[in-house]
Amino acid sequence: MPKKVDHEARRQEISEALCRIAGTRGLDGASLRDVAAEAGISLGRLQHYFRTRDEMLLFALRYINRLAGDRIRERIEALAEEPTPREVLRACLSGMLPLDDRSRIGLLVGAAYYARAVHDEALRAEAEDGIPRLRAFFADQLRLAADRGELPPERANEDEAMLLISAADGLATYVLLEVHTPETALRLLDLHLANLFGTERTPEAGAGRGVKAGGSAR
Repeated sequence: MPKKVDHEARRQEISEALCRIAGTRGLDGASLRDVAAEAGISLGRLQHYFRTRDEMLLFALRYINRLAGDRIRERIEALAEEPTPREVLRACLSGMLPLDDRSRIGLLVGAAYYARAVHDEALRAEAEDGIPRLRAFFADQLRLAADRGELPPERANEDEAMLLISAADGLATYVLLEVHTPETALRLLDLHLANLFGTERTPEAGAGRGVKAGGSAR
């Protein structure tokens, strides 16, 4: 009897192969043939799962985003039984930073994908899809914090939520470029939250390396 193939699992394995390539040399050189070789399968077998390179890239991005979402949920579940809105926001925002090898590779793939999406309307639609939901979730957390007296009411809005997202995205980019270390990015994230909530920084934040002679933090 023929062995039953788990098509979703095979697509995920191919996505993992794509991530390994992206993590070392980016996506520009990641052809279907390259990914098939990295995955240890034939080009014909890969095309059984993905007809085009863009199909493969789109699935890989969704897969990576799902893994990132799982990572953030794990961070939230590891908090106290009833975490404060600030703790939830910090867990989400720190989960958006490349703090380990796996999250770094995921963000590298995302960055390469978004660079392609700038000039491709169909790909750009996918890139834009998650931001409104994330902004609304952050805004809800800010409003809850304001209701609890932990945040000035005038700062509990979607603009402030978007600034949080933008701060995490910017810090993530600088870590990928090695302008900041992961520890510095986390410290700056805590500083931003401290300024927003008007309280001391989270004590678990790591210390950065300081400022290099050229003036850029690392």
